[in-house]
Amino acid sequence: MTQGISTWADIENGTVPIDDGELFYEAAGTGPAVVLLHGGMLDQRMWDEQFAWLVNSGLRAIRYDLRGHGLSSSVTGDWSNHDDLRALLDALAVPRAVLVGLSHGARIALDTALAHPERVAALALASPGISGRAFTDPFLLAHIKEQVAAIGEPYAAERYVEHFLRMWVDGPHREPAAVDAALRERLRASAQANAEVHADAMGAGIPVEVGAADRLADIRVPTAVLDGDLDSMDISANAHAITLTVPGAQRIRIPGAGHMVNLENRAAFDHALHGFLSSLPY
Repeated sequence: MTQGISTWADIENGTVPIDDGELFYEAAGTGPAVVLLHGGMLDQRMWDEQFAWLVNSGLRAIRYDLRGHGLSSSVTGDWSNHDDLRALLDALAVPRAVLVGLSHGARIALDTALAHPERVAALALASPGISGRAFTDPFLLAHIKEQVAAIGEPYAAERYVEHFLRMWVDGPHREPAAVDAALRERLRASAQANAEVHADAMGAGIPVEVGAADRLADIRVPTAVLDGDLDSMDISANAHAITLTVPGAQRIRIPGAGHMVNLENRAAFDHALHGFLSSLPY
């Protein structure tokens, strides 16, 4: 049971149809809608801590597993995450929502704001990815190369997940021992489950994206960027680019945190996100 929400009966959950599959979601609350988008290789549970206080703040919190993640359908061919999100909003009768995304989730939030601007009220982008912007950090490139090399080899899933953890949990500035062991194990378990459940669909399709890197100036909704000071140079550069180019965007640096800012320095992240959401003209 999600901490802070009294009973399972308070949480609506189910699936909504998408092209050649379905998305699993959870929702609670009755106020303005806030959709939480998780990072790649993870699932909606990475938002457990925020989901409860968003509901208790008088908002309707919605979170879901992306296609190819968690309890949602595996990938069967080329697909569009921003169109999947629109289908979810349609099914839940949500005309507009604030999108809160981390990493790959932030990448999808940006694409949705460009592809379906009428459905997006505001953006809170944590450790943001940006479609159309390539990785250049040698630390990330080396681990991505190792991930690719692991595919098809003995213990491939374990090796693939460990490189994921090195990139996106430890980061370039810390060894694994310097990261909270319980947090690292929690994220390992989520990534391992995804690697196993959706393994057969790896490479089955390519996500269709909008190339947000060249279109950031077209975004016209309130935007906040929250990034950790221990993250990679690529994510820091993404945060800087969004803040510089999206009209009125604000950047909030989260101290003592790597890529998983909502879990590593929860107090600072929650305070910043609450402040941003409270400033919006619902």
